[in-house]
Amino acid sequence: MMNTSDNSIGARMHELAARLFPMHRSITGQGVRDTFQELSKEIPLTVFEIPTGTPVLDWQVPLEWNINDAFIADAATGERLIDIADNTLHVINYSQPVDEKMSWQELIPRLWTIPEFEDRIPYRTGYFRDTWGFCLSERQKQSIANDERTYHVVIDSNTRDGSLSYAECDIQGKSPRTVLLYTHCCHPSLANDNLSGMVVATEIARVLQTRNLKHTYRIVFAPATIGAVTWLAQNEQTLGNIDYGLVLSLLGDAGNLTYKRSRRSDSPIDRIAENVVSSHGGTTRNFTPTGYDERQFCSPAFNLPVGCFMRTPPGEFNEYHTSADNLDFIQPQHLQNSYTALLEIINQIETNIIPLNLRPKGEPRLGDYGLYKAYGESGHAEEFQSAVMWILNQADGKTDLPSIAIRSGLSIETLKHGMSVLCEHGLLTESTS
Repeated sequence: MMNTSDNSIGARMHELAARLFPMHRSITGQGVRDTFQELSKEIPLTVFEIPTGTPVLDWQVPLEWNINDAFIADAATGERLIDIADNTLHVINYSQPVDEKMSWQELIPRLWTIPEFEDRIPYRTGYFRDTWGFCLSERQKQSIANDERTYHVVIDSNTRDGSLSYAECDIQGKSPRTVLLYTHCCHPSLANDNLSGMVVATEIARVLQTRNLKHTYRIVFAPATIGAVTWLAQNEQTLGNIDYGLVLSLLGDAGNLTYKRSRRSDSPIDRIAENVVSSHGGTTRNFTPTGYDERQFCSPAFNLPVGCFMRTPPGEFNEYHTSADNLDFIQPQHLQNSYTALLEIINQIETNIIPLNLRPKGEPRLGDYGLYKAYGESGHAEEFQSAVMWILNQADGKTDLPSIAIRSGLSIETLKHGMSVLCEHGLLTESTS
């Protein structure tokens, strides 16, 4: 097993984040593909391209957006006052092309700032809208304001039929029963949200490739919302194999670890993640239908066992969706701690047991298998009898043995003995076998 106290792991993740930071990512486009190309230097990736217009659940894959250049210049001198080359956040994501000369009063409605943080650039998007604009710091806005000046405003972008890209690193285990690790890849120069999720997922994929695994792991890199919806639509036939899942995000800040439960709230991933996060001094929150893409995986018809693993939740640190969410905001030691805790969750998943009743309609006639003794009858063992009944009742292929132990008050060892006997008689199996 890899020595997770080795600080070089955190440094390696931070260095990968630095390589990805300048890329012009959005929900579609070349920036996403460039990101996958860089990640593929670290782990094997299969990239999927889903064409514009493809129906995906209640959505359609959108037009592809790419940007080549964008700036606000002094029309008289040509001096660039605001330049996307300095920060990818300067342009509202999915801005339509523009090449105009305008006055300051005409330009003001197209500028976004954060007045309370005068040196921070906000992150804004214009998905699915015909709009354009620039994001800049309040200090920058004040420095370029001039009612006597004419501004040359250029956004060299294009929106066309293309595709939405997502990537997977699939690591086969002994069983097709699957662990889904999902992270979004659509934000531009934001380090915690969500380069941190991508680099931790990449490092986890690196170590899992060296292991003899019980489960199959699908590590998915996709755009937020529309990417998750597209992935679900493209993989609907295999979703039943997913026994555990985590959305990975916000894993590089100094806050404590946080786990947000799945919609089910009591699935094995909920119990395991809660225990690990608690052991690291972190907290657990109940599911809500807002946040990251756990809300897509936990939508009613899918209701997958997918929670969210993070540090400080979205919107609860003031650097969120601003240029202050930079490479200095995430630190190798925090990435390292997130990686270590995630590896502990995976270790518990790999050793976890989820029984499956092979005679689930009513209770089987246990006497025919020599497994039922009436009270007072020779050979009656009350605790073993109770274990058999509890396991048969709870073995729905979703409830793990530790959860049955909590509900029944019986020890894990007693339940394992009962499970072993039931398996010998063909009444039970392990759902991941």
